[in-house]
Amino acid sequence: MLKFELHLNVEQATTAIVLLSQHCDLSINQLKNAINKGALWHTKAGKNTAIVTNNNTSEQAVKKSFNKYTKRLRRAKAPLVIGDTLHFYYDENVLIQQPEPAQLIADLHAYSIWYKPYGMLCQGSKWSDHCTINRWVETHIEPQRPAFIVHRLDRAASGLIIIAHSKNAAKAFSQLFEQHQLTKTYQIICHGDHRAHPQPEKITFLIDNKAANSSFNLLEYNDEHNLSLIKVNIGSGRKHQIRKHAAAINLPVVGDRLHGDKKQHYPEQLNLQLCAVSLAFICPITKIKQTFELPQHLKPCILNTIKLLNKGQHN
Repeated sequence: MLKFELHLNVEQATTAIVLLSQHCDLSINQLKNAINKGALWHTKAGKNTAIVTNNNTSEQAVKKSFNKYTKRLRRAKAPLVIGDTLHFYYDENVLIQQPEPAQLIADLHAYSIWYKPYGMLCQGSKWSDHCTINRWVETHIEPQRPAFIVHRLDRAASGLIIIAHSKNAAKAFSQLFEQHQLTKTYQIICHGDHRAHPQPEKITFLIDNKAANSSFNLLEYNDEHNLSLIKVNIGSGRKHQIRKHAAAINLPVVGDRLHGDKKQHYPEQLNLQLCAVSLAFICPITKIKQTFELPQHLKPCILNTIKLLNKGQHN
């Protein structure tokens, strides 16, 4: 798969698509597709700064390295002036990725609630942002509006996520999260029997040497396949906290290929069984209490999980 990057100084008035076509062998359609998916960055004349070229560089790190004058450029025919710089990051492996569609749960104009599926990102990279939830929202919501991330779900997790549609709304919701004034409930399916544990079970194992607390409550148990459906609330937001806490009490989350049971051989179709199923908060804009619940068919289901596990065993 083709992968390269270009950093081109503009020496005469031209357009992005013309300059790129002069310096690589990609077709016009390939260039337009990559530009639309967020592979092109533009630094205005006189505002050049150091470029980060680490392949694993996140969008946040790129923005810190560039500065406020370097932004993604999506218009292939955008005019360029002498002194501008283009930064083009082409990775065919990245550009061919296509996650499942996100689903709109509620549109409150200033913000909207979405179901983020497994595999969709909350943060892009310098190579693209077409697999991010905010880019999906920007290109699919009607009427079209900007989309701002105010909280995150891991790529492997699914569930409800809030998208703000203005900088003021994004700031208001960010403060809501910082002040822990929002209740978020998850459901997970784990290997093992949670009936023998306290109900609710308070878990306080440190995550990366930082305090973390989770509350696990059993919702359903399947004796034949030794699977537990558990409701989870967290009082802290450490990276992979739920997955690490579940593994720490010997109830690894089904489909957790990173922190879970390494002896399990999961079929490719079986995703991580961790989902944010409800949100409750006082809207920082209207001051009205809001509660959002994920439709049942999008929540983790033991019977569906068993079918996929059985499929993996027969393959």
